[in-house]
Amino acid sequence: MMGVTANNNDWGDPLTNSAIAADDQGSTGYIVLISCIATIGGFLFGFDSGVINGTIDGLQTAFDSDSVGTGFNVASMLLGCAVGAFFSGRLADRYGRRFIMRIAAVLFIVSAWGSGVASGSAEFVFYRVLGGLAVGSASVLAPAYISEVAPARYRGALATVQQIAIISGLFMAFVSNFIIAGAAGSSTAEFWLGYEAWRWMFWVEILPATIFLLALLIIPESPRFLVLSQRREEAIVVLERLSNRAAALIKVEEITASLASDRHRPRMKDLIDPVSGRIRTLVWVGIGLAMLQQFVGINIVFYYGAVLWQSVGFTENDALLINVLSGGLSIAAVTLTVLLIDKVGRKPILLVGSIGMAITLALLTFAFSTAETGADGNVNLTGGFGPLALIAANAYVMFFNFSWGPVMWVMLGEMFPNQIRGTGLAVSGLVQWGSNFVITMTFPIMLGTIGLAGAYGFYTVCAMLSIIFVIALVHETRGVELEDMQG
Repeated sequence: MMGVTANNNDWGDPLTNSAIAADDQGSTGYIVLISCIATIGGFLFGFDSGVINGTIDGLQTAFDSDSVGTGFNVASMLLGCAVGAFFSGRLADRYGRRFIMRIAAVLFIVSAWGSGVASGSAEFVFYRVLGGLAVGSASVLAPAYISEVAPARYRGALATVQQIAIISGLFMAFVSNFIIAGAAGSSTAEFWLGYEAWRWMFWVEILPATIFLLALLIIPESPRFLVLSQRREEAIVVLERLSNRAAALIKVEEITASLASDRHRPRMKDLIDPVSGRIRTLVWVGIGLAMLQQFVGINIVFYYGAVLWQSVGFTENDALLINVLSGGLSIAAVTLTVLLIDKVGRKPILLVGSIGMAITLALLTFAFSTAETGADGNVNLTGGFGPLALIAANAYVMFFNFSWGPVMWVMLGEMFPNQIRGTGLAVSGLVQWGSNFVITMTFPIMLGTIGLAGAYGFYTVCAMLSIIFVIALVHETRGVELEDMQG
């Protein structure tokens, strides 16, 4: 089990709290600023994931791909995400969180440009995999960085802002796709300078990616990484900017003490319990959180939303507009999480989300089970089942973005002890993106075999399993200092 010790102090003890109080307002503003910069990576994570939603018709037309080929074009980025998530955690332990995020920013720029200029599937996949490396890195490093610079009392809220950034990125991708497709007439029509609209959908990302790279030049390195790298004086300087001199000295001692029993560089072997010789239970909890977050099928809505709604009778324009609506509702749901996560805790929110997702997915499964397939192969919902599916799908998205969307990343960023945070995140991130790839790649196949009802029936079962998982294995981390996390 996680074995964490409750501690509601902001930085560990009353002496530290008194030291911080004198400079709290200024340091809080600075912490919020650098956390928001880190979350630009989350925005790009969301934008890069969502932009593909409106380009599928363009990809099929440009590359003359069938359903399996299209599925791989869509899912190819996720291979890069899995690799990026796995290696970025370990590389960040060696070279620093900030440095690896800068590399990710460069990859975002190159991927956005290359995906738009690609003339064939192989070239497109190459650039999407590069983007995947960036997304995978941002997905694990942004929450880890925020957790390592924020005091415990509002660590959860700041880490949850990462999910707002992700959903905002998705939302802006949907809005951008909708505007560009509307201006051009369709995603496959010529938009500007002789290039099709779907190519411009990718190129829009270059602007926020460039802003991310420039903004990363002004944020400090994680003080916990600096202590881990035996750069004590640099850590003190950073911590002074996050609080003040007295609090910085105390915090450095706390970080040092948490690492005192094992001062070697982090390695994969640290994930094994030295007493039992088995993989730590905490690691299995991280893997379970990462896997179940994807197996409830959320990214089918994100990646295939336009295709899904067109398949049940909506036009391309209507489908893109529904995506915009879903994005707006998602932002509202995550904003609620920001307000509650440090008050009610992580576990209750996960549990409410699991129950809500199970119910709404069951309703979607029921609605899709009544669908009729027309002569053109499209699925049609008759009577009130179309509105039922639309309402249930948006409610499902809200439940996910209130709970598993942000809270999983918050917990992965904070639940591991300092010594194994990078490697724990590496393994969990690999599993998360690997699961994402499996779900995304198999959806077109499931759609053509067992249909929408069968696919969503599977996601419903996974949501039900997530209820049991939260009750049995997830332990609360609210208010616990990172130095007090136990393996």
